[in-house]
Amino acid sequence: MKIYNTFIVLLLVSAISCKSEVKKGNKNISETEEVTLLDTLQLKMNRGKKWLVNPETQGGVEKMNAIIIAFKSENSKDYNALGKKLAKQTSYIIKNCNMVGEPHDQLHVVLVPMLDEISNLKDAKNKLEGEASLAKLEGLIKDYFVYFKL
Repeated sequence: MKIYNTFIVLLLVSAISCKSEVKKGNKNISETEEVTLLDTLQLKMNRGKKWLVNPETQGGVEKMNAIIIAFKSENSKDYNALGKKLAKQTSYIIKNCNMVGEPHDQLHVVLVPMLDEISNLKDAKNKLEGEASLAKLEGLIKDYFVYFKL
């Protein structure tokens, strides 16, 4: 399961190499610049409206938000356990995603960074790392609710 999720994330953010030739004297120097999918897509509204998502995606993100609210109200500091709980929700979202086209692409603009922050939570070595990842994740979830609805 972990390998499957990692594969999905890698597939989503697979790098596209762009080469540019630079002439320096009589020599050609090839420079490679990494451009990821997320670099080419920008989160935007659907003609001024929110993008529609499937019920599983909406429910999964709402559940993630509820898990974070509960974590904070309990004054817990176990960021690794929080990351594991949230990873279950993202797995649910990924397994049940049947979205296509621009709404799907837009969802990935916010979902892939969420996956990164959840991974950071699971691997957080101290309170400072956990708090930083949680703050970023909360911002991404807030963005989700600005741009998406059921």
